[in-house]
Amino acid sequence: MAADGATILIVDDEPPIRRLLRTTLSAHDHRIVEAANGAEALSAMRHHRPDLVLLDLGLPDVDGLELIARLRGLAHVPIVVLSSRGDEAAKVAALDSGADDYVTKPFGAEELMARIRAALRHRLQEQGAERTFASDDLKVDLVRRQVERGGGAVKLSPKEYDILEQLAIHAGKVLTHRHLLREVWHDESVDPQYLRVYIRQLRQKIEADPASPRHVLTEPGVGYRLV
Repeated sequence: MAADGATILIVDDEPPIRRLLRTTLSAHDHRIVEAANGAEALSAMRHHRPDLVLLDLGLPDVDGLELIARLRGLAHVPIVVLSSRGDEAAKVAALDSGADDYVTKPFGAEELMARIRAALRHRLQEQGAERTFASDDLKVDLVRRQVERGGGAVKLSPKEYDILEQLAIHAGKVLTHRHLLREVWHDESVDPQYLRVYIRQLRQKIEADPASPRHVLTEPGVGYRLV
């Protein structure tokens, strides 16, 4: 699977939206499979083995969050949610249910394509078990547990590194507060304020301008993303 030429399953009950997505994605050489409801989506997943799923949560026959779980049971492919529900609770629920990203309608074509490329890259990295993350002046060696910025070593506390490791492993994907608390503190009930403190400290060490971060971005009310 390549970032270009991937097979993408569009799951949306609105024909105009499917038509718009088909036109946009086809222009980037992606192959398109369409489904208007959950039943068609599950059938398409079994028969076409898509590389990525674009999923509208508001389907007529099944709850979108339930469908995410059922799709995950068939194949471990990136799922990018498209929804008019822009509230933070809906985003967190979708991401915690297994979605890789969340794009709110209406959306721009460039934003959507960027999210798709990031999701496909992340899946390729998982398949290839890449153990180094590099972006601009930041480099994270996940084998040696070493971090560099601008060629110089960066000394992180164990918790700061564990947070950065999670972000690097899932680079491009939004990680919810719950995910980071579970993976780093092993306790989802920990006050998220602790996470915010460590993120602030981490930015002080890896960002050229911590007040305007370029690497660790905040998704307000949801979590963080490493770009």
